[in-house]
Amino acid sequence: MTKDSKIPNSTIERLAFYSRPLEALLKDGPPIISSEKLAGLCGVNAAQVRKDLAYFGEFGVRGVGYEIKALLREIKRILGTDRKWTLCIVGIGNLGISLVENENFRKRGYVFVAAFDSDARKVGTRLPCGLTVEHEGNIGKVVKALEIKIGVITTPARAAQRVAGILSKAGIKAILNFAPIQVRTPERCIIENVDFSVRLENLVYHLERLYKGENTRKKQT
Repeated sequence: MTKDSKIPNSTIERLAFYSRPLEALLKDGPPIISSEKLAGLCGVNAAQVRKDLAYFGEFGVRGVGYEIKALLREIKRILGTDRKWTLCIVGIGNLGISLVENENFRKRGYVFVAAFDSDARKVGTRLPCGLTVEHEGNIGKVVKALEIKIGVITTPARAAQRVAGILSKAGIKAILNFAPIQVRTPERCIIENVDFSVRLENLVYHLERLYKGENTRKKQT
């Protein structure tokens, strides 16, 4: 088992959260930040911050804190966000267009270089970002020509598994799937399934607990 395999996914996710306030502070904040301050900005405790960073080395000075510029540089190196990543998207509906046109992705180094759809009415359409929608039958050729590293799926659920197979066969090693279905891929391909309905159900669960707690307190008064 490698060292990386022992690092929890939750730690990787928190590293991404840590980078957000560090980026803001880098522009107009103090040069040093304590683990307590960073923890407060990210909604965790200081011990968690120190534990997460300790997986990758020693970045701060005890009793002083972390140099913001150096810590941000190291986090980006660890996450692989210190370089640009080329993406393609399959499924040009409302969600697909919103993702492609989102400037925040480009600012963080995620650049959409190709867009695909199976609908002949959409093929040939020029998007505001400058991309022209191509037929999904061209995925293999375009992925190789543009050396695309990440595929994003925003198709209807019924098409997602088939599209994932096409992307994987074309050489894509990482897929972000927004279709409301758990897509499976070969072991050599990493996939992240993002189901908004699952997130909503988790939110509603906690909201329901909150309402029940408030009603119980009202009855007791």
